Amino acid sequence: MAECGASGSGSSGDSLDKSITLPPDEIFRNLENAKRFAIDIGGSLTKLAYYSTVQHKVAKVRSFDHSGKDTEQDHEPPYEISVQEEVTARLHFVKFENTYIEACLDFIKDHLVNTETKVIQATGGGAYKFKDLIEEKLQLKVDKEDVMTCLIKGCNFVLKNIPHEAFVYQKDSDPEFRFQTNHPNIFPYLLVNIGSGVSIVKVETEDRFEWIGGSSIGGGTFWGLGALLTKTKKFDELLHLASRGQHTNVDMLVQDIYGGAHETLGLSGNLIASSFGKSATADQEFSKEDMAKSLLHMISNDIGQLACLYARLHCLDRVYFGGFFIRGHPVTMRTITYSINFFSKGEVQALFLRHEGYLGAIGAFLKGAEQDNPNQYSWGENYAGSSGLMSSSPELCPTQRARSGTFDLLEMDRLERPLVNLPLLLDPSSYVPDTVDLTDDALARKYWLTCFEEALDGVVKRAVASQPGSVDAAERAEKFRQKYWNKLQTLRHQPFAYGTLTVRSLLDTREHCLNEFNFPDPYSKVKQKDNGVALKCFQRVVSALDALDWEERQLALVKGLLAGNVFDWGAKAVSDVLESDPQFGFEEAKKKLQERPWLVDSYGKWLQRLKGPPHKCALIFADNSGVDVILGVFPFVRELLSRGTEVILACNSGPALNDVTYSESLIVAERIAAMDPVIHSALREERLLLVQTGSSSPCLDLSRLDKGLAVLVREHGADLVVIEGMGRAVHTNYHAALCCESLKLAVIKNSWLAERLGGQLFSVIFKYEVPAE
Repeated sequence: MAECGASGSGSSGDSLDKSITLPPDEIFRNLENAKRFAIDIGGSLTKLAYYSTVQHKVAKVRSFDHSGKDTEQDHEPPYEISVQEEVTARLHFVKFENTYIEACLDFIKDHLVNTETKVIQATGGGAYKFKDLIEEKLQLKVDKEDVMTCLIKGCNFVLKNIPHEAFVYQKDSDPEFRFQTNHPNIFPYLLVNIGSGVSIVKVETEDRFEWIGGSSIGGGTFWGLGALLTKTKKFDELLHLASRGQHTNVDMLVQDIYGGAHETLGLSGNLIASSFGKSATADQEFSKEDMAKSLLHMISNDIGQLACLYARLHCLDRVYFGGFFIRGHPVTMRTITYSINFFSKGEVQALFLRHEGYLGAIGAFLKGAEQDNPNQYSWGENYAGSSGLMSSSPELCPTQRARSGTFDLLEMDRLERPLVNLPLLLDPSSYVPDTVDLTDDALARKYWLTCFEEALDGVVKRAVASQPGSVDAAERAEKFRQKYWNKLQTLRHQPFAYGTLTVRSLLDTREHCLNEFNFPDPYSKVKQKDNGVALKCFQRVVSALDALDWEERQLALVKGLLAGNVFDWGAKAVSDVLESDPQFGFEEAKKKLQERPWLVDSYGKWLQRLKGPPHKCALIFADNSGVDVILGVFPFVRELLSRGTEVILACNSGPALNDVTYSESLIVAERIAAMDPVIHSALREERLLLVQTGSSSPCLDLSRLDKGLAVLVREHGADLVVIEGMGRAVHTNYHAALCCESLKLAVIKNSWLAERLGGQLFSVIFKYEVPAE
């Protein structure tokens, strides 16, 4: 979030430079490539949306062309790597005070180069007020859109594309935000928009919604009556007064009327019997704070009861609240939550949205971009370019609550392929990918934030080393360090900034920041070397396995999978060994493994299962490049194929740490097939299929997987899921319930985590699960 200094608009981009501490080009990023615009102007805030193209570097791999050569050279790597420019689509949202609108429009006008449109979609009351100014400054025709349609479209968009968008507010929790996992089917729901008045809308599908009720008593009532009572004209100041007030000095409570007899009526003595009831009979002056608090309770309770009645009337249990009355203010969220809980007896939930302020701008943009069909894509929040949810508790930080002079940013990247649930999830609506919620667990949060801070030097060093020919690699790496360090400090103070804080979100934020400064794959050369070394060992490893009797071979295959999983450059305990001992290999890794019985050991149960009929189809999520995928996963795949089981091998779509990518797996499989008839025939007959996951993360979210993978899983009737690696099987999915058999296996390569799980470094997790009948 960029703090702003002097208020007042100027007439050029220069005045914008003087009024904010962040350079304007860091706020209006990629503006020169903006193609389409939308704007939502409220009473005090402007929300600008624009769609731009972003050019960034990607690491591509391809097999060498050996035509004209007799043989492949022994020292030659298994494939070549090239860094290429790629263009992707990004949505930018910028929120700022109306005070800055003229200066912002001037800056945009001066930097527009490649816009493809002559129209700007506009919504909100200010679309009329500022129409002439926008058209004059940007030379774009203002096309006004219906406010409610835009809000609904925006709400649907964030609920579908941002996993931790909705939260409940719990006043006595630390932190006070509790994020909800998005339901796979977001419909139906109730949207209560509290602006000057209250609109209540039932949303049934993407395009079907109806206004079912409302009230003239809303945010405008609170502001207007509050101004009359307290002589305070600013909305935020009024809320700040309310946060410090004591409503019981003004309101008449049940105990004030009934005394001790309220218990016989089954009522709490602290319930408000009459808002402002004491002011009629008490001969005293009431403080501004107490009157503001009483007024806030009166209006919030009224809205809460109304919303609750409509939700029950239409059999809805999800109610989302939005509008300028909410705007992230804890005191309003608290009173509305209490009201909904009280009147519904806990059956209806009051939900709030992280990006509630952007709904209108998002909807207006979607309306204008309908010919591009943006809803056919999946979108993902870019943590590197987004501000995150700010703590706004007036009790904790009064100055921060005053939102005047702040620019708020949200960026969404268009993903090239749509993402869907894994069809094998037992209950997609209750699936939570992450094992530990660091927002809740203060001890774990402190450890992992420190762990990522301490790893930063190594990541910077690795990034620079990955681009030896680049003159500015060190400078870009330093910018990456600063950006990621700042994100970590934000998360120390506001762990809820990007939704539920987890090890996965810390890893993903780091990947986003690396990409931001054009380090698309810092481990590409490491993976290339590791894959080359492992391929040379493949035939020796499978020959040794084939020489074993059946039962010995099954244990050796599992130990091979586990030993391969040791080779994780993302784990400091391993990277230290790999850097200090270049000879550390597959056999050495086996010796590092914990002896049986393992920390979690279902191997006996797995062996029994193998003595039964073969599985129809196994879906395997691979982890690391090199030894892991080539000497651990592929021999295991080969054994399943020999049993008559089809295999779908899923690898990351994009790079993360030294994880194997889909494009690398294709080359590795081709090279193995040239050595091994089992793999060769399985690929040719499509009994072995290689697919991409749709992810570029070291962890795994089974609710956001490539649609093509989901289709294959259904078509082939997958009845076994194998998830390997600490990121995919421990940090995520450790408790994931599937409707088929599953194997989750990993080596714990972090001593703090091992100790927490009751083990030691290199303890083994081998978890075989069968769903209950």
